[in-house]
Amino acid sequence: MKVSGIICEYNPFHNGHARHLAETRRNGATHVVCVMSGGFVQRGDVAIMDKLDRARLAVRSGADLVIELPVQYCLAPAEKFAEGAVWLLNSLGAVDELSFGSECGDISGLAHAMITSETAAVEYSEEIKSIMEKGYTYPRALSSVINGMDHEAASVISEPNNLLAIEYLRALRSFSSPMRPFTVKRDGAGHDSASPKDGIASASFIREQIAFGNDISAFTSALWAEAVERAVNAGKTADIARLERVLLYKLRTSSPEEIAGLSDVGQGLENRIYGARMSGSLEELLYAVKTKRYTMARIRRILLSLLIGITRQDMTHLPPYGRILAFNEAGREILAKAKDKASIPFGSSLAKLSQKNRIARRFAQLEGAASDIYGLALDTVTSSQEDFRAKIQIDME
Repeated sequence: MKVSGIICEYNPFHNGHARHLAETRRNGATHVVCVMSGGFVQRGDVAIMDKLDRARLAVRSGADLVIELPVQYCLAPAEKFAEGAVWLLNSLGAVDELSFGSECGDISGLAHAMITSETAAVEYSEEIKSIMEKGYTYPRALSSVINGMDHEAASVISEPNNLLAIEYLRALRSFSSPMRPFTVKRDGAGHDSASPKDGIASASFIREQIAFGNDISAFTSALWAEAVERAVNAGKTADIARLERVLLYKLRTSSPEEIAGLSDVGQGLENRIYGARMSGSLEELLYAVKTKRYTMARIRRILLSLLIGITRQDMTHLPPYGRILAFNEAGREILAKAKDKASIPFGSSLAKLSQKNRIARRFAQLEGAASDIYGLALDTVTSSQEDFRAKIQIDME
């Protein structure tokens, strides 16, 4: 029995994800557990479909067990996103391998780039600071410095999935995890690519096709294409644009101190956000805050964190539990293996998991709030408190 862990969003699942799962199985995995984002995703957006539906579909597409990544880690920078997800897989005590995609496709190359970037961050801190003072992001400033040190490492960190892969390696090291890293080289369309390549399209391209009402069956499985079509027809697809007024209201009624207390806000960014509070649309608000230093994804994550109520303090705790969203018979075998090895509780009931301790209550509170807000982003609004009443998917077909 070899259990492989995958960190994903499946927003939505596409042919590149299917290839990743197939390559993970080909590498010897007999069982696959996924840690998946819920209603909100790392690019600072709502997931196009409900998390329970995506988890059920994931199990029918090659995964055996799906565990939810808590919302504060979904809406966090890459290092925190990776930290929370790797922590959950490591805490299960049953995962032998962490499998992830990368443009590099080589663990040694990724590890070399990780060490080089850490060396640069220490030895060239003043130069990095100087570049940032010109308005550039920290990753851009770091990349500029590394380019003068090591062209090979600079080439690796110039790609988005390589950067996330490096954060996975860093998290594995931080937790002294026994999980072995395995990477699958990404083929086809790149991250956020505007056009398909070799039958593989980026998730952003597929979401755009869904919004236009176009057929996506060439880029995903029939199972997912049909599920997306049903969700569209039933008014069960989400769009951040539907949260525009509540986001504007929340910002207009928030103080600079409240904004300053959010994770990933610093260096006066709270004043820039507060200064844009009278914007008349979400687009106007985003462009009023954006600079070379502050990306759109970061600003959206901050605004959604403000709306949900995620504070800097909430990012000081690692997940106190693992919430199960879906599993099949092989997933049951993973859970049996983890029974006496897991270092945190795993279960399907958010209400029961919330009773473990004070931190668990806070995590569950945020998850409940996130789900309530997600329901407002759907074409057909859902009722409140659905996350505490939700029934998980057990697939025994």
